[in-house]
Amino acid sequence: MKNVLVVGASGTIAGQVIALLAEQPDLNLTLFLRSARRLHRLPARARVVEGDALNYDHLKAAVAGQDVVYVNLAGDLKSMAQNIARAMHEARVKRVIFVSSIGIYDAPLKPVLKPYRAAADVFETSALDYTILRPAWFTTANEVDFEITKKGTPEKGSVISQKSLATFIAQLIESPEKYVRESLGINKPLS
Repeated sequence: MKNVLVVGASGTIAGQVIALLAEQPDLNLTLFLRSARRLHRLPARARVVEGDALNYDHLKAAVAGQDVVYVNLAGDLKSMAQNIARAMHEARVKRVIFVSSIGIYDAPLKPVLKPYRAAADVFETSALDYTILRPAWFTTANEVDFEITKKGTPEKGSVISQKSLATFIAQLIESPEKYVRESLGINKPLS
């Protein structure tokens, strides 16, 4: 059994990832969020932990015993990333998947992207086995159609469906040895 912690479990993308992972018989899910009332469906093999990613002690308890940590948050991202990285280091959990944003390596950096870049920097300078995802702008299209670009190569598209991003995240969780210590742009291929 693989133990997976979803930090920010009430988010739209996280909800889709959780639904995909709930179909996997070899996964145990721990859903970390501020309020359990925000969950719409709870998979049978899921444990809910109410907590705040800005509170190190909450994270430390949730990270213990996990194999993969998937993070999809908004807010004070640098502080949350620092808490997550510290909790993972102390719990000897190595694998983290963090959803950031397209454009975080642009110069000049747009002010709205500074928190995403700061959090990415935390993971990139850690000893963790990270994958940073830099999705294009989301659509609600019912499709799975994506391509990835690696850090240092131009990001290609301008949109990606939420379903595509969720599918790729679920694939990474199911095969955590892929894309270790990489930052990936993800978008719908241009026609």
